[in-house]
Amino acid sequence: MTKRALKRMVREGANDAGRYDDDAKVRRLPVEHRQAWSPLGNPGHEDRDQSYLKTIKPKSPGQATLMEAIDDKNLIMALGPAGTGKTYIAIAKAVEALEAGKVGRIVLSRPAVEAGESIGYLPGDMEDKLAPYLRPLYDALSDRLSVKRMRALMAEGAIEIAPVGFMRGRTLNNAFVVIDEAQNCTYMQLKMLLTRLGWNSTMVVTGDPNQSDLLPGISGLAEVSAKFEPVENIAVVRLADRDIVRHPLVAEMLGVL
Repeated sequence: MTKRALKRMVREGANDAGRYDDDAKVRRLPVEHRQAWSPLGNPGHEDRDQSYLKTIKPKSPGQATLMEAIDDKNLIMALGPAGTGKTYIAIAKAVEALEAGKVGRIVLSRPAVEAGESIGYLPGDMEDKLAPYLRPLYDALSDRLSVKRMRALMAEGAIEIAPVGFMRGRTLNNAFVVIDEAQNCTYMQLKMLLTRLGWNSTMVVTGDPNQSDLLPGISGLAEVSAKFEPVENIAVVRLADRDIVRHPLVAEMLGVL
């Protein structure tokens, strides 16, 4: 049979699914599934939404203190070594507040500081060059939300991720703000960031003063935290090696490095 005859049969309905009986081994897909069919479901069908929101629990006394501080205070300084869950808990609490309607948006910021490598050679525009530095924030968000839900919220402006340099001059009202890797911020940068706090907002600043990529004496995290320690309405939570929830070797390495 020629190609022209086959096309005519399809056009005239000669190969309609009705010609197959109920015992047929092979059946054509229904009309509504013929276009853009995928094993993962039709992207246009909302019943395939796999977004989720897990309830996190503290795995150490330090993490419990941090979670309580986020619930009680509007400004929290979370200091501690790598692997203590500072960023993860902060972003989890931010997602929880957004989904509960306590805030209208999430703002995540991170300094784009080079750790021995130069970003100038990377291809793409400015956003592409900054993407590797903001990747940890995307990873934490995608673990709390489905990728589909995260992209939808970012498209709506409910989730914003920006480097520190883009925060100047803003007032962040009705927002949950997370400043990550704050040990790579200078004293003046931290002062600028902290004064962005607006009405009905919570800000969590995370970092490890002992792991700064800046030259010695330039990081302002330790100084700012020491000044905030006696302020009653600001929580300064200091996590320790016992709060590390990564591989046990991480705590051992940090003890000797």
